[in-house]
Amino acid sequence: MEFINSMWSTFIGVIKSFQVADALDVIVITFIIYKGIQFIRKTRAEQFAKALLLLVALWAVSYYLQLHMTLMVLNTFLQFGVVALVVLFQPELRSLLEQIGRTKVVSKYLSFHLANKDAASEAARQIRRGISAVVESAVIMQRDKTGALIVFERETKLGDIIETGTLINAVPSVPMIGNIFFNKAPLHDGAMIVRDGMIYAAGCILPLTRRDDVDPSLGTRHRAAIGMSENSDAVVVVVSEETGQISMAIGGNLVRDLTRETLSDELENLVVPDAAKEDRKTVKKSFRKEGKKK
Repeated sequence: MEFINSMWSTFIGVIKSFQVADALDVIVITFIIYKGIQFIRKTRAEQFAKALLLLVALWAVSYYLQLHMTLMVLNTFLQFGVVALVVLFQPELRSLLEQIGRTKVVSKYLSFHLANKDAASEAARQIRRGISAVVESAVIMQRDKTGALIVFERETKLGDIIETGTLINAVPSVPMIGNIFFNKAPLHDGAMIVRDGMIYAAGCILPLTRRDDVDPSLGTRHRAAIGMSENSDAVVVVVSEETGQISMAIGGNLVRDLTRETLSDELENLVVPDAAKEDRKTVKKSFRKEGKKK
């Protein structure tokens, strides 16, 4: 009974001394733990985490049984565990930090609400021209079964990806896009990067997804599209060379069987900044409702 009273008194004391800073502290730690669990579940770090838990359990048993030699080896290993984690999972850690560092609301506000309205309107028109050219080109390539991989850059800048290709910085048009992905053109195997409605680069190499639950029938282009969408907030359009099917990847999800209308609507919804959509009466939000989610 005394133990229960003591625990209750301790609990009441903690509640009475609880302040706003303590609540903020709990929220921050909860967020870090949540992101850590997400990171482990979505990457190959899951197996590493299991092995690390096993080593910690082995260390606890060794400490309890006073196995001095085992403790010495485990202490040495765990001391360098953080360094090993950074080296082994550098791509995943970079992706995690990029996701945490994205502040879409702030960036959109600074880019469009504080900017000159005329400049924002012209930027939106340029982006829409790029979308229109990509949609028309995708429909033609679908008919001809020409493979294509087109990345729309958004908040996350893709400088490291652009460096793997050839800078173009040209106004998008159906003939230009068709020439880039013509099957005998030197840049057709890589990805085309669209930045602010302009064809910024082509022939770029994208990171492939490391997930093992991807449909085996999907080729390298689709795996690269998923991988790019996992590592950034980019919207990636894929035209299959085998089937002519148009797909779109965003946030690690792939939606297939898009038509001219759905592709145009989704690119308008996802790529054009929110501040530039006020003049439109309706914007369809069907990305997660249409197609087959893979």
